[in-house]
Amino acid sequence: MYAYLIGIVMDIDSSFIVIENNGIGYLVYTANPYSFEIGKEVKIYLYQYIREDEETLYGFVTKEEKELFLKLINVKGLGCKMALPMLATGSINGIVDAIERENILYLKKFPKIGDKVARQIILDLKGKLVSNNNIEEIANDELVEALKALGYKPADIKKIIPKVSKNNSIEEQIKEALRLLLK
Repeated sequence: MYAYLIGIVMDIDSSFIVIENNGIGYLVYTANPYSFEIGKEVKIYLYQYIREDEETLYGFVTKEEKELFLKLINVKGLGCKMALPMLATGSINGIVDAIERENILYLKKFPKIGDKVARQIILDLKGKLVSNNNIEEIANDELVEALKALGYKPADIKKIIPKVSKNNSIEEQIKEALRLLLK
């Protein structure tokens, strides 16, 4: 099992990069191969996929990206070749937020993800991807953005955010925040 690889990017293709380390070229499938530069040294976190007819390395720029990938491939009906494009076309926070909020439409925008797989992702992963602090940050970010869009000043918003109940839906949080701002 590999944890990470440090080496020089020697080749870039549409779905993989080749990293040379001590005279050996490692072919590593990655979400965004063109984000790398030939000739540059990189540190890439690895997942080694082994089956009787296949041995493949998948690479990730951050540990968080790798952890999300590992959780996604454990979902019934979702393998490596479906999970990697999710990371390529979506942000980690966007994917986690969609799962937590049961946003099936967001998940279905990814290649080969239909209604059934999107529902399975939510069923298997909701509540398992983020800590309570992260959930509060996601909710607060959405609330703050909504209030800014309504024309409220960041200083005023910052004062009332701690007073808004985090257990309510975003709609209820906005209503509560507006009541507090109007006082």
